[in-house]
Amino acid sequence: MSTIRNIFGGMVQGIRNLCDVWATEMRCIFKDEAMLLFFILLPLGYPLLYSWIYNNETVKEVPVVVVDDSRSGLSREFCRKCDATAEVSVVAYAADMEEAKRMVGEQKARGIYHIPADFATRLNRMEQSRIAVYTDMSLMLTYKAIFQTATAVSGEMNGRIQVSMSGNFTHREDEITMRPLAFHEVAIFNPSEGYGNFILPAVLVLILQQVLLLGIGMLAGTAREHGHYAEYRELRSQGFGTLSVLLGKSLCYFMVFMLVCTYLTVIVPRLFGFVSLAQPLPLLAIMLPYILACIFFAFVVSVLVYQRENVLLIVVFTSIPLLFLSGVSWPQSNMPWLWQCVAWLFPSTFGVRSFVRMNTMGATLADCIVEFRALWVQVAVYFAVACIVVRNRMKDISK
Repeated sequence: MSTIRNIFGGMVQGIRNLCDVWATEMRCIFKDEAMLLFFILLPLGYPLLYSWIYNNETVKEVPVVVVDDSRSGLSREFCRKCDATAEVSVVAYAADMEEAKRMVGEQKARGIYHIPADFATRLNRMEQSRIAVYTDMSLMLTYKAIFQTATAVSGEMNGRIQVSMSGNFTHREDEITMRPLAFHEVAIFNPSEGYGNFILPAVLVLILQQVLLLGIGMLAGTAREHGHYAEYRELRSQGFGTLSVLLGKSLCYFMVFMLVCTYLTVIVPRLFGFVSLAQPLPLLAIMLPYILACIFFAFVVSVLVYQRENVLLIVVFTSIPLLFLSGVSWPQSNMPWLWQCVAWLFPSTFGVRSFVRMNTMGATLADCIVEFRALWVQVAVYFAVACIVVRNRMKDISK
C-alpha cells in the first residue's frame, strides 16, 4: 500500500511540477514583446498578407513593351494577337532594347517581346524563327502571363502557317492539320490554375514549424545569455525533473499553436476562397503529431542558438530550401536520393505533403499513412533527443 501511495504521490507531484512549468512559460511568452510578436502576431498577420497578395490567383492585362525590328505584317500580327488576349496588354513599341529595358526599370512594363529583324524573312523561307521574351521575375504571376501568352500566340500562328502550306480543300482538313489530336486541358486539383491554390497550403504549414523554431530558439538564446541556463538549474534545485520541464514547456507551446494551427489550416483558406477539401478528423490526426514533432525539433535545434538573434539567421536560411524539399514546387520523385534523405529530417516535409494532399486533393488519412507514421517517428526521436538537451541544460553541461 505504501508503494502505491508513493507512486501516486510522485505522479501528483510530477503533474504539479508540469503545471508550474507550464504557467511560468506562459507568463514568459506574454511578458516578452518579441515572443508575442513571433508567437502570436506573426502567424496571425503574415498568412493574411501572403493570401491577400495572391488572392486574385491570376493577373490580367500585364503591361508589355515590344521591340519590333522586323516591322513586317507577321510581326504586327503577333503583337496584335498578344494584345487581344486577356493576360497581356501591349503598352508601347520601343525603338531598341535599351529603351525597352528602361521602361521595365521604371515599372511602366513588366516584360519585353523582342522580334528580330529576320523574323518574317525566315518564316517566308520556311525556316524556324525566334521571338525573345524578357520578363520581370519579381512576381511569378506576371512571368506566367507574359510567357504563356507568347507561347499560345506562337502556336496559333504556327498552325496557320501549316494550313497555308498544306494545300487542303476543306475546313475539316485545316482543323486536322492544326490539331491532329484534339484534347481538352483540365487543371486537376487547381481549377483556377492560380498561384495561391498552388503554393499557399505549403506555406501555411511551413509557417508553423518556422515560427516554433523561431520562438523556442529565441527563448533558449535568452536563457543562455542569462547565466548559461540558470533558469533550468534553478528548476532542478527545486526538485523539477527533466520530463516535467520538457513536457510543461511543450504543453505551453502546444496549446498556443493548436489554436494557431486551426487558424492557418482552416480559417485562412476559407477566408480567401482557396481550395479547402480537408475533413476535420483526418486534418486533426495529421496536425497533432506535426505540432509535437515541430516542438521537439525546435528544442533540438535550439542547441545551435547562442544568442537571441542567431535563430533569425537559421529561419531565414532554411525557409526557402525547406519549401523546395517538401516536394511542392519540385517533384519529390525527381529529387536525388541524398536530398530526399535530408528532407526526412524536417517535420515540415511530411506535414506539407500530407496537408496539401488532404486540403487540395481531398485525400483521406489512409492516403497519407506514410506521412502520418513518419511524423510519429519524428515525435519519438526528437522527444528523446529533446530530453537529453533539457537534462544537459539542467546540469549546466551546455556552455
